[in-house]
Amino acid sequence: MLTCIVNISEGSRAEAIDEIAKSAGASLLDVHSDPWHNRSVFSLGGPDVLDASTRVARAAWALIDSSRHVGVHPRLGAVDVVPFVPMSSYEHRGSVDLEEALLAREEFAHFAADECGVPCFFYGPERSLPDIRHHAFRGLSPDVGPLHPHPRAGACCVGARSVLVAYNLWLESTSLEEARNIARALRSNTLRCLAFSMGGATQISCNLVDPWTIGPAQAFDAVAARASIERGELVGLLPEHLLDMIPASRWLELGLASDMTLESRIAR
Repeated sequence: MLTCIVNISEGSRAEAIDEIAKSAGASLLDVHSDPWHNRSVFSLGGPDVLDASTRVARAAWALIDSSRHVGVHPRLGAVDVVPFVPMSSYEHRGSVDLEEALLAREEFAHFAADECGVPCFFYGPERSLPDIRHHAFRGLSPDVGPLHPHPRAGACCVGARSVLVAYNLWLESTSLEEARNIARALRSNTLRCLAFSMGGATQISCNLVDPWTIGPAQAFDAVAARASIERGELVGLLPEHLLDMIPASRWLELGLASDMTLESRIAR
């Protein structure tokens, strides 16, 4: 079984987000939206994941004009990131068989390019998502589809990867420059982080690339050693085994709860 975490460049218009969510059908496990990032994350799971991801993408492309997008989060298109993730990577650390995810990545990219004219960049074993953000259309051509961005939809990054946890830390009385220095000091192959200023607040947005090594608790503590944290915020879902590794006494502090796992949503 695969999961798919579709990131779209819309976090403000509730009606549009709801319509896109409905297109996912029974595969929809979670929706997280943020108006400052102007981004929504749709977590999909179950046997219909590939079809659900194409339905979500089609609905998003019909409703979003990425050329008019305003938000702090970097993006290439209206449907910005579509990673396929094996369920097995939620169950243990270590090497994961990506064969099924790679096949789904290929099929989604050809759907996007052939039916919708949206160029797609592959990430996963061959390159990272930051590599694409830095080099897309500037020395790096799309793997599938047109050589130039779609006028409304832009481009799409389609991935095959292991589990990743997206986690935001909202800071107290910390300037953007200080937050950027913290993000720069902590950034590594297993912890990707960016600092943003949003409506007078400052946030360090983290991608925990190897959450079994650096999970929410470790990221929280690393930032807390350098700045006061107002709250932690999980974006999407996390593995049940990972939550079990964190003392339950810390869940509230970290912004976590038992119903925030992929397994609990699938069971529900």
